Amino acid sequence: MTIYIENEQEKEIPFDYEELIQKVIAFCIQYVNCPYEAEVSVVITDDETIRVTNSEFRNLDKSTDVLSFPMCEYEAAEQFEPLEEQDVFHPDTGELLLGDIMISFDHVLTQAEEYGHSLVREFAFLLVHSMLHLFGHDHETEEERLKMEDKQEEILNLLGITRCDG
Repeated sequence: MTIYIENEQEKEIPFDYEELIQKVIAFCIQYVNCPYEAEVSVVITDDETIRVTNSEFRNLDKSTDVLSFPMCEYEAAEQFEPLEEQDVFHPDTGELLLGDIMISFDHVLTQAEEYGHSLVREFAFLLVHSMLHLFGHDHETEEERLKMEDKQEEILNLLGITRCDG
């Protein structure tokens, strides 16, 4: 498993975010029974940078908490077998190129306070949410949203990262 981590923002992150990223991503890959070694890129940024990216890629000129850029096109969420027909494997390592995650640490700070839980919990939640997008999940319909929320909560609970933390 290869995880690239880049912290582009200037605020101090008062927890070991690299360790948390490694732990959450590895667990998510195991949770969905991904049969491949995988590669993921995580960028921690600020509201202004994520606003520009959101505008550029989604035509929404506003900041957001997290953006996901999946490399794979799934027939159905977590269906990995058909991916072998796609050009989504690193030519040198053979790892599945899951995609990129961009998290606004400004939003992590705001939302943790707003929801009354720790920065670790909010950061981990956004990672899990984004990883599910990289596995083909979405929340366009009510049914999809509820399924995704249930998976997010289950993953965080299994990781021992609960709303009560912090």
